[in-house]
Amino acid sequence: MNIILIGMPASGKSTAGVLLAKTLGYGFIDSDLLIQSREKALLCEIIAKKGAEEFLRIEEAVNAELWAERCVIATGGSAVYGERAMRHLKELGKVVYLRISEEEAERRLGNIVLRGVVMRRKGETLKELYDERAPLYERYADATVRCDGLTLEQTVGAILSALGLRA
Repeated sequence: MNIILIGMPASGKSTAGVLLAKTLGYGFIDSDLLIQSREKALLCEIIAKKGAEEFLRIEEAVNAELWAERCVIATGGSAVYGERAMRHLKELGKVVYLRISEEEAERRLGNIVLRGVVMRRKGETLKELYDERAPLYERYADATVRCDGLTLEQTVGAILSALGLRA
């Protein structure tokens, strides 16, 4: 079984994902790194050069073609816009939504442009992005872990617990 992590940028998908994979003896895949490798550019460069919609098309293709076994897969925060990709990921394993509050997202994020956060509309605020994405995360999640105030180790423990797994 694979574990697929979804959630807002800075929710801990990659950071917790690496520790979760080590804890379970699983492989680890960061789909953002797969995109960067395929495009030979950083996320922020791809978005700046090709635009948000083209980036989302690339992201969906990468996630829809992904194959893994016994891996933790950290997706980009915008992966949930790709319905075909999300159906595929749900077939690959259990999807866990790492939920953080809007305030926590703002605190953790810093510069959203440099982070490669996909903003589909010019001038879109983090609140608007959060309000748009949260229902999508909830729709695709098999389990939800509330991460506000949790340490990295506590987050990993909460993911394991949510999935009924033990380290």
